[in-house]
Amino acid sequence: MNKISNMTPKLIKEKIFLKDGKYIKIETGQLAKQADGSVIIRMGNTMLLATVVISKEEKEGGNFLPLTIDYREKYSAIGKIPGGYLKREGRPTEEEIMTMRLIDRVLRPIFPKNFYKDIQIMISLLSYDKKILPDVLAGLAASSALYISEIPFKEPVSIVRIIRVNNSFVLNPGIEQLKTSSFELIIGGSNRSIIMIEGEMKEISELELLKAIKYAHKHIKYQISAQKRLRKKIKLKKNTIINKKDYKHFFNDKIRKLIKYNLTKIYNKFYNKKKINDKLELLLKQVKEQMPKDSENEIKYYFNELKKKIILDLIFKTKKRLDGRNFNKIRDIWCKVDFLPGVHGSALFTRGETQALSTITLGSSSDVKKIDSVIEQDQDQQKFYLHYNFPPFSTGEIRMVRGISRREIGHGNLAQRALKNILPSNNPYTIRIVADILESNGSSSMATVCASTLALMDAGIPIIRPIAGIAMGLIINKSTGEKIVLSDILGEEDSWGDMDFKIAGTKLGITACQMDVKVECLNHEILAKILLKAKIGRLFILSKMLKTIPKPRIFLKPHAPKIYAFNIPKSFIGAVIGHGGKKINDIQNETNTRIFIEEKNNLGRIEIIGKKKEEIKKAVRVIKSMIFIPKIGNIYKARVKSIKEFGVFIEISKGVESLLHISEINFHQFDRLEDFLKIGDIILVKYLGVDNKNGKMRFSNKDLI
Repeated sequence: MNKISNMTPKLIKEKIFLKDGKYIKIETGQLAKQADGSVIIRMGNTMLLATVVISKEEKEGGNFLPLTIDYREKYSAIGKIPGGYLKREGRPTEEEIMTMRLIDRVLRPIFPKNFYKDIQIMISLLSYDKKILPDVLAGLAASSALYISEIPFKEPVSIVRIIRVNNSFVLNPGIEQLKTSSFELIIGGSNRSIIMIEGEMKEISELELLKAIKYAHKHIKYQISAQKRLRKKIKLKKNTIINKKDYKHFFNDKIRKLIKYNLTKIYNKFYNKKKINDKLELLLKQVKEQMPKDSENEIKYYFNELKKKIILDLIFKTKKRLDGRNFNKIRDIWCKVDFLPGVHGSALFTRGETQALSTITLGSSSDVKKIDSVIEQDQDQQKFYLHYNFPPFSTGEIRMVRGISRREIGHGNLAQRALKNILPSNNPYTIRIVADILESNGSSSMATVCASTLALMDAGIPIIRPIAGIAMGLIINKSTGEKIVLSDILGEEDSWGDMDFKIAGTKLGITACQMDVKVECLNHEILAKILLKAKIGRLFILSKMLKTIPKPRIFLKPHAPKIYAFNIPKSFIGAVIGHGGKKINDIQNETNTRIFIEEKNNLGRIEIIGKKKEEIKKAVRVIKSMIFIPKIGNIYKARVKSIKEFGVFIEISKGVESLLHISEINFHQFDRLEDFLKIGDIILVKYLGVDNKNGKMRFSNKDLI
């Protein structure tokens, strides 16, 4: 008899132990073996598969890394069937897109320059544990899959989520723990540096933020060590870093001198963005005329590399920025509220050559944003949401507009997170903000925060405190190591600078932040310096905004809908609605309002929307007159409304009816009920309480004898 060999592939695994006793497992060797790298990440019952594949040939004439991140959450992971007609996963949700952006932002800086092979990283959520959110684990999975492949990159990275509960930091929390924290930070980094930060806070201080970042970085290093141990077990060769020629070898001395002379001349004039771009295009055209025609993409790439070197040399030498400002100066600001007469609230915010127009639309609970998501969160029904639009004319460009880009989703999400915690807790409205960027030269997302704060105040929403936002930059002299922090960065400074750190907050603290770096350059000392300068700049911008409108308007705009919301006992929902909705429709027609009723927290939640306060008050009076809350044992006068074989229907209060069962009526001296009672008669009844079987009120006439 032939012996059957064991065909099961060998599983190679590594563990990461967390402070609370939980652990993360990284496994490879059994799944998706035809990919260049694949891993399974497990924590509790949450399980993700990450794969990485690289193209064999490099793109000719490339000038950026063609890295594609695809993260998808399978509904089967939580035992759900997708909604919609097709009943299958479709286009990525905003939450999935945000996760893709997080992973891209932490991975991109670790690849070598001039590396242009197509790389596709796919991460799938295969199983979901409600106690463990998968998005940060997806970052660990992507880095691990890369690191066990032979794709060249500098070193592994990882991502963690950190919150604070009872004055203690908690890593990778579940949904329920998130609700109890004053902040939520997602931090990505390498052994040497923080690379990416994304966060939402409830007015925390700069010191608190720094402590959280430091704690998170320590645990990122543990996850990186585990990836290195896993790679050793696989016994892979060292990844080869590709070094290509630079601009010195590409351009000859004559062309380099031409570029340097003209760039110095252009930037010493402190032109505006449009004029600089026109002159740069003209200079690039001159360079192309002196170079081989088949190297256009390379010419542009090396031109930009040389341009960056020349600009940085100018800045470090002159201590002046491209627009003539010093390093801490904020560009000129002007604002206007009530800009659009037909909307519920609007504001225009302009800072230098960046301009945002925000509009507010107020709606009812029927206008909430409903999200069909694998990850069940409170945000499944959002009463506040912000949509950010970045049209091509804002940068003087022409391009096809094909839906909403990932960048627009990311910037809108950042502004929404910055603003959501300043809304009043008793806000009855669904609020939609639309931010249209009309002009852009640096930090349109922070301009969105400023414009949207002003628009909320213009709409009469009693926000807790106004918010301003600022983008900070960092440039590093590679020769000397000197670091310069820039306040309120330009688009060009973002493009060739080493960091973009967006920080939004009130006068009391930070409410949201987002940071990306292009090189591993950040330690905690430089972060502290950046946060301090950001606070000074943020408060300056806030003071300019408050000169336009110092506090929220007391009243809503005349054409804005007015809402009054209150609760009634659950048992009266039917009485207010009436048979077939007749009563509620009559009230709406009579008062010219819209009324929504839903059962919430074992109560009836009533929401009345109208244009005039008098009409809303009338609707409230009518509904409250129908709400009769009797006390057990009390005696009430009731009017007979109709007589049936099984009893009579009585009206206890206006619009409040109940059945008085025949067994509870004292008519023993009469043969028929009709001989004892007539429609319109007033009788005394005693309240017995609510029937446990049907939840209806029980009354008795017999008990009075």
